[in-house]
Amino acid sequence: MPGRIIQAIKKAGTSNPVIVLDEIDKIDASHKGDPSAALLEVLDPEQNKSFHDNYIDIDYDLSNVMFIATANSLSTISRPLLDRMELIPVSGYITEEKLEIARKHLVPKQSKEHGIDQKDYTLKIPKAVMEIIIESYTRESGVRGLEKQIARIMRKFARRIENSSTYSQTLKPSDLKDFLGVPTYTRDLYQGNDYYGVVTGLAWTSVGGEILFIESSLHKGKDCRLTLTGNLGDVMKESATIALNYIKAHAQDLGIEPEQLAEQDLHLHVPEGAIPKDGPSAGITMLTSFVSAFTKRKVKLGIAMTGEITLRGRVLPVGGIKEKILAAKRSGIKEIILSEENKKDVEEINELYRKGLTFHYVKDVSEVLELALLPKEVLANK
Repeated sequence: MPGRIIQAIKKAGTSNPVIVLDEIDKIDASHKGDPSAALLEVLDPEQNKSFHDNYIDIDYDLSNVMFIATANSLSTISRPLLDRMELIPVSGYITEEKLEIARKHLVPKQSKEHGIDQKDYTLKIPKAVMEIIIESYTRESGVRGLEKQIARIMRKFARRIENSSTYSQTLKPSDLKDFLGVPTYTRDLYQGNDYYGVVTGLAWTSVGGEILFIESSLHKGKDCRLTLTGNLGDVMKESATIALNYIKAHAQDLGIEPEQLAEQDLHLHVPEGAIPKDGPSAGITMLTSFVSAFTKRKVKLGIAMTGEITLRGRVLPVGGIKEKILAAKRSGIKEIILSEENKKDVEEINELYRKGLTFHYVKDVSEVLELALLPKEVLANK
């Protein structure tokens, strides 16, 4: 709106307020003008000392104002405007944080709104039940959907109070189907190491960390052509190509016969093909999957990994470590392989979240393969 910033300063009654520009990625040009062009001067500390408001035709010094802008996506913000801002990425809530928000805030709030916060009518939602609600009925970075599900539970509980003289005041897992219906989402669970070429990776998403299965299989072909399926993005496709070319260059060191590369084709698949998957986190996972398929060596039980690779076999660091570690822990993973450069990220995470996990920090893919793959002798003894 024209004159909005000066009106906000007048309303605040001070020349150095904090002005929040919410959802700045939603502004768009129209026949009335481009708001982002006007914000270029407003947000530039070199220019906003002599900001001129054309609507009320006065000059005003905005250099003392602190502007905070929020956005869900950076892709729709113009580059000149983005250059004038200091970016502070804020990750979504992890499951443990959602549990505390629900326990301390959402449940008491919804209980009060639905009139069931009196002593005789309170509904207790145990931690284990709340975790099922978070994991199976919501998939979001915030807690809006979680609050809606809690509100649904409170409404149905209030109706039970009204219609029945006997009811349980503690919500059980078996009650959720009646209160919320069939679970909407399912998380992948660790599936063991029964097959060659199946490796567990760790992925970051906007709604938290997840485990990711990479599957490889060999079939008769020529020159080891690579087939990729599973709705993979460009970065993951490049990682798969790098992994295969590394194997071709170091086949003898890895115990792979040249005939295998000449007479077989390779198929890599990441399950759940309808879900787009991309990012640089699966390089070492793909390489381990390929080597496992070629050498008929199974992957060690209870191990997962995340990291990118180079053509020289160096393991590079990746992001989203906290979310990935929590996803591994929820899935029953015991050991995690990471780049040595990610050690500082792990050390910043609360000891409570790291408890029960063993971390292996590596520099080269040869270390990854040594840690992750079982020797053939172990399989022969079985």
